[in-house]
Amino acid sequence: MNLNGLWDFEFDDANIGLVERWPVTRPTFSRSIRVPFSFETALSGIGDHSFHPCVWYRRRFQIPKTWKGRRTLLHFGAVDYLAAVWVNGILVATHEGGHTPFECDVTETLRAGRGEILVRAEDPPTDRYIPRGKQHWEERPAGIFYARTTGIWQTVWLEPVPGSFLQRVRINPQMNGNVRIDGTIAYPQPSQSLTVMVQRNGQPIATATSLAEGPRVSVDLDVPAPDLWSPETPNLYDLRMELRGSNEQIDHVDSYFGFRSVSTKGGRVLLNDQPIYLRTVLDQGYWPDSNLTPPTDEAIQFDLRCAKQMGFNGVRKHQKVEDPRYLYWADKLGMLVSAEMANAYLFNADAVGRMTREWIEVVNRDYNHPCIIIWVPVNESWGVPNIKDARQQAHLKALYYLTKSLDSSRLVIDNDGWEHTEVTDLFAIHDYTPTGEELLLRYAAADTVPQRLYGTDDIPLTLDPKLYLAPGYTYNGSPIFLSEFGGVAYVRPEDRGKVPENSWGYAGVEPTETEAAKRIGSLFAAIAQIPRITGICYTQLYDVEQEVNGLLTYDRRLKFDPSIIASFNALLK
Repeated sequence: MNLNGLWDFEFDDANIGLVERWPVTRPTFSRSIRVPFSFETALSGIGDHSFHPCVWYRRRFQIPKTWKGRRTLLHFGAVDYLAAVWVNGILVATHEGGHTPFECDVTETLRAGRGEILVRAEDPPTDRYIPRGKQHWEERPAGIFYARTTGIWQTVWLEPVPGSFLQRVRINPQMNGNVRIDGTIAYPQPSQSLTVMVQRNGQPIATATSLAEGPRVSVDLDVPAPDLWSPETPNLYDLRMELRGSNEQIDHVDSYFGFRSVSTKGGRVLLNDQPIYLRTVLDQGYWPDSNLTPPTDEAIQFDLRCAKQMGFNGVRKHQKVEDPRYLYWADKLGMLVSAEMANAYLFNADAVGRMTREWIEVVNRDYNHPCIIIWVPVNESWGVPNIKDARQQAHLKALYYLTKSLDSSRLVIDNDGWEHTEVTDLFAIHDYTPTGEELLLRYAAADTVPQRLYGTDDIPLTLDPKLYLAPGYTYNGSPIFLSEFGGVAYVRPEDRGKVPENSWGYAGVEPTETEAAKRIGSLFAAIAQIPRITGICYTQLYDVEQEVNGLLTYDRRLKFDPSIIASFNALLK
């Protein structure tokens, strides 16, 4: 039962809701809000951009009679940042982390099948030790920081489940056709088993059954001559998983998976054991009327289709843990994804704990998506701003090894952009050299990679003087991934009175479409002549608030003929 829609809503700027026991006293709330859009957005029906660090929600529901005899789970896709949930005045869940889901069993709180949900969300707007990504700690967007998202920003729903049910699975397809399913059972009972069936185009391909050992069960199947998943051929297999008791089916779940592998060899990235040039584009996952929340499924598909039309085979989701629906459509349409954590900005013990706990939840949530080929826990030393500090170096490397311990099947970048240690699978660098001619000179003069960011030597300072390598470390020979470049800004004539006054681009603003396209093309042409670069990420797919360096406007209108950008991408092989 989808619970999106109008909820009662209240700001609690004085933070009195707990003191006055609102979950019990049930005061009248003065506003309504459209969930799952945060109050800062237009689609919420409120559109208030000022600081409100504590907010409350209320929604009533009635369980259908057809759910009788089943347990009821309440799910939240994401609530930023601290959440507490009551049902009929009983505290049923608390959760810390603004980008990951949580659930609770509310069966025992229901009265005649009726329930009243009360949610308190707290998001301290100026706390820079919280993983918040591009959300600004000041009231208005500025520089590279954007509007905040407070409270519920992903779907809320109720789910009927049997007394024992399949709670989660990890799907592990191998290139030889073996598929291993590792499942977790909630409220396990004796003599349970899991039957798994693989289908393709409605035709059964493989079936296997294994007995459960308490809450854990693993099933192995073999798919003959599997069709592989790739951006060109996003082949997916249907999966049905049935939890059975001694004489009957108890629960079933339908899903899907894809066969694909990612690795590196000889300075190149391999997809399905074949070299691939990563042609990715920066996609920050913001929309003008809904901030972090995708306004519709069609809006997600539009962004993915535009990127593919322009010749990109992947996206770098930047400083945002994306809505699962985006990853679903990337799986279906065929788009590689570099998945990145939303970082804190400053370092202390609190930041370490918050980052580590939430990153584990991110990797576990998205583990089964074939589209994800890269994990990025940290970007540009955010959260570890003084890499000379031994504790911060240890935290950075610990995140790499933690990610590998959770998922050894994907590439991991320790610190996207600069200040790498010896533990990174890709040597990701950010370089906003403005022209192709200058870019060629920089790389022609280096034995391996430029050791300093653009602007730190004898040319004008455009970025902080940080090193590509953390102090004391040497280049580990991993493939070089130019994971940010471009940033060429252009504003269409009809939009020049509409964009914010503080609009800007990373590599300057061009006056005409022709000149902007010419400079973008020069950068792609230069990169095509640098064979040690194994992949790129162009900044960026669309404008975001004051940043106008997108290939589309913020409201998703094309600035350039897609075939022109596709011709630039065609140079990279």
